[in-house]
Amino acid sequence: MIDEKYRELLNGMNRRDFIVKSLAAGAITLMPRVAGAAAAEPFRIGVLLDTTGAGANYCERSIKGLPLIAGEINKRGGLLGRYPIELHFRDTGAKPDVGTRETRSLLMNDKVKAIIGPYSSAVAMAIQEVVHEKKILHLNAIANSSNTVYENYTPYSFLFGPDSQSQSGAVVVAVSKLVKQKGWKTYVTLGQDYEWGRDTQRMFVKELKKRAPEAKLVRELWSRLGETDFSSYITAIMSMKPDFMYGAIAGKDNEAFIQQGVASGLFKVVTYPGMFLPLIELMQQRATLPRNILGLARCPFFALMDKPMMQGYVKLFQAKYGKQDYPDDQACLHFDALNGLNQAATKAKSIEIEALRKALTGATMETCRGNLTFRGCNNQLDAPSYVGTVVDTPQYPFPIFDLKTLMVIYSHETWVPTCEEARKLMKHRA
Repeated sequence: MIDEKYRELLNGMNRRDFIVKSLAAGAITLMPRVAGAAAAEPFRIGVLLDTTGAGANYCERSIKGLPLIAGEINKRGGLLGRYPIELHFRDTGAKPDVGTRETRSLLMNDKVKAIIGPYSSAVAMAIQEVVHEKKILHLNAIANSSNTVYENYTPYSFLFGPDSQSQSGAVVVAVSKLVKQKGWKTYVTLGQDYEWGRDTQRMFVKELKKRAPEAKLVRELWSRLGETDFSSYITAIMSMKPDFMYGAIAGKDNEAFIQQGVASGLFKVVTYPGMFLPLIELMQQRATLPRNILGLARCPFFALMDKPMMQGYVKLFQAKYGKQDYPDDQACLHFDALNGLNQAATKAKSIEIEALRKALTGATMETCRGNLTFRGCNNQLDAPSYVGTVVDTPQYPFPIFDLKTLMVIYSHETWVPTCEEARKLMKHRA
């Protein structure tokens, strides 16, 4: 039986452009049709993105967008014009044990050569163990704990976005300026109590101490992954009356927290600079999201419409889903991951895993964010973070970041400074 959530998200793709294969329970395979001459054996990719759990809303547009990207590549015959891409979708529910199980199933039953995903950093780290053991590619677009590129590094895993240290560092650059401008002295943090939330909070506190030591952390608060009621946290924060707060919250939890924070008047009492606001949040919370707050995103299409690849992807996405829909940050990062694989195959003139790995290592790639280069020592793309003020504009039916004052901060500005230092953090692998 095909997973009904995947069937709903991918509705209509099997009518003309795609072949849908029914597999085991909880899985769906899309084989974009190939134009022209008979194709060789397909290049099978396992897609571990969630339709359930805390990250489901962050995965929806990636699930809808990946088949479109594969379809465009397959119109040209596939990788190297010969090997059509075949996508095998699985849901992890943001659970590491499920991610490990599904990865092994994809390898054994579906003979995949690469994994794209997942949402959760904890799942990503679990997957990396299988990836390294089996020597397959891992194209990691959004699970960005710094541990995935440092402590848990494997040469088969490539991160297409900023890691949590770079992302937190970007917020620190903006917040440290505000600390000095406004004379802020105290702050609290609220983070999701799992790998990404812990790592992101830790990095923010560490880096802010360097840039603005006058700002003192007075309390750390931790919410469980999947929290729906933030009232006790909001009450605690308001009672402490800090000058500002920092949040390491994403997914459905972020939506719930912001909505409850607005309803309680939290953001009128406590300044909340640098909250994580990818496009999905701007779209879903358009009616209630406070304006003129400072937010962070990883790949906001509206700031990148001067890039040819972004223009092309928005056009492709809207041709399928309508003029009122847009690829969000996660969908754009997955666009870059799949196109990065295609560019690596062209460079390597091969689809063998070792050849693709070597072609990606240290490579400069064309992305929807411009030309970006992988750091050779840990396979992290020198990807930018975008920090901006939330404003309304006549161009879109949802708020965006003010493009006049938008800060673009590249990973190399805030990541571990040298490769020698980075390697000291990596665990030994056989």
